[in-house]
Amino acid sequence: MLTEPIRSPALGQHLNDFLIRQMTKSLESEPWRSLPGAVADLIEPELETITAEILATIAGEVPEYARPLEGRFGRGIRTGVGEALKQFVALIRDPEAGRGPGREVYVALGRGELRQGRTLDSLQAAYRVGARVAWRRLARAGREAKLDAEVLSLLAEAIFAYIDELSADSVDGYAAAQSEIEDVRRRRRHELVALLMREPAAELEDIRAAARAAGWKMPRKLAALACHDDDLGAIARRLPAETLSASFEELGCLLVPDPAGPGRTGEIERAVGKRVAALGPVTASDLVYRSWRLAKAGLRAFGSAAPPAEEGLLIAEDHLADLLLLEGRELVTRIAARRLAPFESLTTAARERMRETALAFVRRRGNSVEMAAELQVHPQTARYRVARLRELLGDDLDDPDVRFELELALRAG
Repeated sequence: MLTEPIRSPALGQHLNDFLIRQMTKSLESEPWRSLPGAVADLIEPELETITAEILATIAGEVPEYARPLEGRFGRGIRTGVGEALKQFVALIRDPEAGRGPGREVYVALGRGELRQGRTLDSLQAAYRVGARVAWRRLARAGREAKLDAEVLSLLAEAIFAYIDELSADSVDGYAAAQSEIEDVRRRRRHELVALLMREPAAELEDIRAAARAAGWKMPRKLAALACHDDDLGAIARRLPAETLSASFEELGCLLVPDPAGPGRTGEIERAVGKRVAALGPVTASDLVYRSWRLAKAGLRAFGSAAPPAEEGLLIAEDHLADLLLLEGRELVTRIAARRLAPFESLTTAARERMRETALAFVRRRGNSVEMAAELQVHPQTARYRVARLRELLGDDLDDPDVRFELELALRAG
C-alpha cells in the first residue's frame, strides 16, 4: 500500500504505466473480467440445455466417447461439462474469486485419460466441441437479449480463453499422472535389479513376481553391462526396449537379454559409443549377479582412470586374467613386496630393466633367444641380463611356485 504521495512526476507516470500493463495483461489472458455481470444472468438459464447439447455432440463427434455416459467414465464427463459452465458463470459474476478447487475436476480428467490408455487427443477434441456448442447457444441468447456486438465479441473470446485454461489443467493432470507412473516403474525396476543381484540368488518365483510388477519379461539368458551412472540414460535409450536398466551400487546397471544373439554385440558397442562400459559374461537370468560382478570389475579396471585406460565397450571375458589381478589386488601387492624386494636396491632404470627381463624370463621359460626377440635386444645381451637376474633372485628362479608368484607381481605392475 502507498502511504506517501508520489512527488516525482516521472515515478508517478512509471507506476501508472506499470498498472496499466498489468491490467491489460490480465484482461488479455482472462477476458471474462471485462464482461458485464448481467451477462451471467443471461447465461445461467441456458446451462441445462447447453450441457445436454454438448454431451450429445461429444458422443456424436468424438469416437472414443461414443458410448453411454455411465459409471465412472460417464460421471466424469457429465461433471466436467456441468462444472465448466457453472465456473464460467461464476467467473463473470466475480472474476476475483478465481477458479479455486474447481480446477481439480479438469486435472482429474487428464489423469483419467492416461488411466484409460488414451492420449489427450480425445479430451482436447471434446473441449473444442464444448466451446463451439456453448458459443453457438450463447451467441443466440445474446442476440435475442440485444447484446451489442462488442459484448458478443468479448463473450466469444472469453469462452475460448476459458476452454484453453480447462485444457491446460488436463494437460497438467496427464503429465503428473505420467510422472507418477514413471516413478513407480523406476522404483519397481530398481527393486527388481536389487533382487536379481542378491547373493545367494533369490527364489526364482520371487524374481518372476517382481519382474511382472515391473512390467519386464524375464529372458532365459542375460548379461550385465556396467557404466557410469551419468551415462545410463543415454546408453539405455540405444538398447532394445526389453533391456532392464537402473542405477545400482552408484553405477549404471543394464541387463541385456540374449547378449549372444546375432548382431547384439555390435548393437551394444554402438549404444556405448565412446563412453566407458564393461559387459559381463552371459548367465541364466537368476544368476546374473555373477555377470554383474565381472562387469563392475571391468569398469573399475579400465574406466576409473581419467582419462580412462580404455574407451568404449570392454568385454570382461576377454580380460579375465587382468580382472583376477585387480580383484586380488591386496594379495598381489603382498606377493610383489616379497618377490620384487631384491630389485629395490637398483637404480630406477636398472630396476625397470630387471622387471622387463624377469617377465620375459617367466613368459619364455628362460629361452634367451625368445627373450631377446621379445626384449628387442641381442641374444648375448639377454643372456647377460638373465645372469644378473640370477644374482638377484638366486635359486628362486628355478622354483615353479616362485616363478608363478613373480609373474603375478610383474603383470600386476
